[in-house]
Amino acid sequence: MKISDVFSLAFNTVKANKLRTGITVAIIAFGIMALVGINTAIDAMKQKFTESFSAMGANGFIIHYKEYQVRMGGDRRDQVEQEKKGQRKQKKSNVGKPITKQQAEAFKERADFPAKISLSFPGSGDAVVSMDDKKTTPTVRIFGGDENYPELNGYTIAAGRDLSTLDVKSGRNVCIIGSDIANKFFGSNPERPIEKIIRVNNIPYRVIGVLDSKGSTFGRSWDNMVLTSYNNVRQFFNSNSNASFTIAVKVNDVQFLDNAIGESEGIFRPIRKLAISEDDNFVIDKSDSIVEMLMRNLNFITLSAFVIGLITLIGAAVGLMNIMLVSVTERTKEIGLVKAIGGRQKNVRRQFLFESIIISLFGAIFGIILGVLVGNGFSLVLNTGFVMPYFWLFLGIVICFFVGLLAGLYPAYKASRLNPIEALRYE
Repeated sequence: MKISDVFSLAFNTVKANKLRTGITVAIIAFGIMALVGINTAIDAMKQKFTESFSAMGANGFIIHYKEYQVRMGGDRRDQVEQEKKGQRKQKKSNVGKPITKQQAEAFKERADFPAKISLSFPGSGDAVVSMDDKKTTPTVRIFGGDENYPELNGYTIAAGRDLSTLDVKSGRNVCIIGSDIANKFFGSNPERPIEKIIRVNNIPYRVIGVLDSKGSTFGRSWDNMVLTSYNNVRQFFNSNSNASFTIAVKVNDVQFLDNAIGESEGIFRPIRKLAISEDDNFVIDKSDSIVEMLMRNLNFITLSAFVIGLITLIGAAVGLMNIMLVSVTERTKEIGLVKAIGGRQKNVRRQFLFESIIISLFGAIFGIILGVLVGNGFSLVLNTGFVMPYFWLFLGIVICFFVGLLAGLYPAYKASRLNPIEALRYE
């Protein structure tokens, strides 16, 4: 028998046993769906992280309070070791203290390299915006920034103007609103909110600008926000004495990035009143290093998803092997007939192996389709583009091929070893 004839016979046998085939395909499909679906969702998360945390591009970096690294997922052991060193040196300058307004402004004033610098201060995350008889839920985020904040944080002005240096210095009640706030109170025309008065936590603010939409991360919108000056935020929205300023820097040319980082460290150490023998008590992170750190954390999730999918597929392989063994018993007389008319052991082995592989690959196809749909359902929540995880699609097909091959080996061997005379007499 030719291989094509054996394959055709195997395919027809699979089609003839629809219920058995369907159940086995479903088991394999769910395993592949878990593998592909979770990793499609992870790819969507990575895409969103890259968009959200690389707004400054490759030529930007952030200076922040050292403990911020721990909150972002840094190594707590490193911080503890540094604290022990500080205690041994018995230095009491300002180790462990947040970046103050005076320090942040001093850095901005002294930095003379070609770059844009933005100072920001954390505000409220549960503010309520109201106007007339309309108001939002207490989920509006308040950001305190300066005239460079939108550009260095990935925002663009859709209408109106940016904050001015006078707005920042005076701390007056002017604001720029995100597109979610603008759409709720003024409709889709970004020009309508300009010079209107809204109330944020019952404090009146004059709208001077509207931001273009930036999207969302983990279902939380970056557009449900109000931007005002950091001086205004310090006055009305953050009385925490331990709150720290963040300094964002964007150099004009990426080739000057390392020099700018070195200069920034040299400028900021005296401002923080650090002695030569003391370690830095602030962190300088490149914009892409934050993304890399988050990607490393996601790799653990990817590994977990792979293990979950693999365990499911191992269970599917056992189930497939069991069904193929049952098939050998059910078709004993058929196998004897094939051998009686001249069929060889290798023909019988190939037929059962082909059946096992065909069933497994059907499971792979349905599992991949379901996995891509489920994963991209998550990408819709994150507001990212359509994600096609080609590596995991290829890997899913390869894994299913070997699952079918391994699951069919023993049943195929057992079928090929049947005695044709005894098989024909089998009832």
